[in-house]
Amino acid sequence: MKLRVERDVLADSVAWAARTLPSRPSLPVLAGLVLSASDDGLTLSSFDYEVSGRVEIDADVATEGVALVSGRLLADIARSLPPAPVTIESEGTRISITCGRSSFTLPTLPVEDYPQLPVMPTASGEVSGPAFAAAVAQVAIAAGRDDTLPTLTGIRMEIEGAGIVLAATDRYRLAVREFAWSPQSPAISAHALVPARTLADTAKSLADVDDVVIALSSGGAGEGLIGFEGHGRRTTTRLLDGEFPKYRSLLPTESAAIATVETAMLMDAVKRVALVAERNTPVRLAFEGSELTLRAGAGDDAQAVEAIECGLEGDAIDIAFNPAYLLDGLAATGSESTRFSFTQATRPAVLTAVDKEQQSIDDYKYLLMPVRLTG
Repeated sequence: MKLRVERDVLADSVAWAARTLPSRPSLPVLAGLVLSASDDGLTLSSFDYEVSGRVEIDADVATEGVALVSGRLLADIARSLPPAPVTIESEGTRISITCGRSSFTLPTLPVEDYPQLPVMPTASGEVSGPAFAAAVAQVAIAAGRDDTLPTLTGIRMEIEGAGIVLAATDRYRLAVREFAWSPQSPAISAHALVPARTLADTAKSLADVDDVVIALSSGGAGEGLIGFEGHGRRTTTRLLDGEFPKYRSLLPTESAAIATVETAMLMDAVKRVALVAERNTPVRLAFEGSELTLRAGAGDDAQAVEAIECGLEGDAIDIAFNPAYLLDGLAATGSESTRFSFTQATRPAVLTAVDKEQQSIDDYKYLLMPVRLTG
């Protein structure tokens, strides 16, 4: 194998392919990246039996060949190379990397022991890369991080015709986002439970792609696969098994009170008041009239109080939230103002974005469980 490639192109593609490499691989070869040189250019691949990555880049290939090298080491080297074309050449059980006056020699791993990458499922449709990345980011914040509850570490993806609904919950909050896409078939109906960490990372890495292809294997559950592709980059991941909670029943259909608050102002106030809140201690929000009062701390502990303006329709309400979860939801709405919909102080509140005409934008909902107040 011998090829020549632009330094920035190599560094970007190696970093992308190496991002899913396992930190503790079950087999030494799984820590490697496969470099495959052909007339079509250079392909870099990674796979850990769960998630696969594949990226194709332009390269001047003098001699075709395949090599398997340490992915993280190659990424570190590619990132540190000087701004000059890079030559990669295999020499028996080693490969040499030359760039300007810098040169490296790396041992190769046995490529014959590397698992075969899964086949990309048939394309189901396309979605705008920026819109997809934004939607996934809004939902991923609510996904669980406890691996003992694997079902809650996933994002539920529901596809019905030209619409997709994403949902995630860790039992303390629920995020739901709806958006449009362009399906291959207008009658498509499918669902999948995708690992949240993989989906968030993949969507973010494809945020600058105009059109991202979503490919979902038939059945959409259990041992199925889902794939994402754009701009020569392809990721597949195995779907999670298990039954996702019936989340729609958690979303209230009516409200006893609705409050509208300037998002940035409330986030700043929550951050200040939460400074005195011990770990797992809530911030208390009292909505009354045109004022919202935030409080944290009690008794002999440090205390903080701050009042800001708000608009309230309905009865006054005194409620408390985990400040970190509240800040996550406020940031995810991505709007100048946020609307809180309440039923009662012991029931979840729903946060939605508000447009310039002070109308609620319902394509994103963030449901937040309150912390029970004492005293």
